Amino acid sequence: MNCITVESVYKSFGEGTTEVNDVLKDINFHLAEGEFVAIVGYSGSGKSTFMALLAGLLLPDTGKIVYKGQPVVEPSPKRVLVFQNYSLLPWLNVYQNIELAVAEVFPDRSKSEVHEQVEKYIKMVNLYPARHKKPNELSGGMRQRVSLARALSMEPDLLLLDEPLSALDALTRSNLQQEIINIWEKQKRSVVMITNDVDEAILMADRIIPLSCGPRATLGPGYVNNLDRRRRISNLSKNPTYQSLRRNIVDYLIDTKKSNTTVLEKTLVLPEVEPEDISVRTSFTLFGKHPQRKSEERKISVK
Repeated sequence: MNCITVESVYKSFGEGTTEVNDVLKDINFHLAEGEFVAIVGYSGSGKSTFMALLAGLLLPDTGKIVYKGQPVVEPSPKRVLVFQNYSLLPWLNVYQNIELAVAEVFPDRSKSEVHEQVEKYIKMVNLYPARHKKPNELSGGMRQRVSLARALSMEPDLLLLDEPLSALDALTRSNLQQEIINIWEKQKRSVVMITNDVDEAILMADRIIPLSCGPRATLGPGYVNNLDRRRRISNLSKNPTYQSLRRNIVDYLIDTKKSNTTVLEKTLVLPEVEPEDISVRTSFTLFGKHPQRKSEERKISVK
């Protein structure tokens, strides 16, 4: 049984079904239980819109999204979305941001059980020494780890990652990539991650699906990633399987962008102006004021 299934989904913003308003068209997608899938595409192609549809934050104009046999019509703590911009409450510290989520999702748990749950996930993302710090006291990578810990503490069946690492520096990004992989391997949750980094998708996912360039973006073929799970980018660069997989995905994205490029054809009518022949001796008159006379006329010859 699939964790989530998307059938013939179309999504548009604005009035009327024009090419400018159409964001996603004919989206078909499925995610198996425990699978890690990455959606790759250009910025502005509709990846975040797709994730909002999976989370139930947006509803499709046509088509349907089914989560474990039930239609997706609203958000649910069983499908948790981790945003790119952290979305932490600035007046709460690390512990309180996570505690608030746990208490909301599990209202029947005792205070000690909530505390145990919060502590577990703070330690899981290696933030225990910073548990009493507020977001403005944390680095970008630490804030994103808080956001990830908060999402995981809600024990979702489906974890949705909306470019959670794109704003981080290279070293922090690499460390968090590995932390997410380690957590996924331990808990085997179903994960959909969107990214515009093909290498990141290959490093982390079991299957990579390119999203064509918008407007009217649609999902392309799924590329199965059979590389060993102990993969590292430094070890993959000379791997022929990696090279072939990366080349196929990049070629698909480039081809779809070319086919979606709008060519503007317009005829420009230029005025029929001929340059003046300055080789001919001519003259012109200058008018200027003189302190003693109201005006004077001077003739100047130009050769």
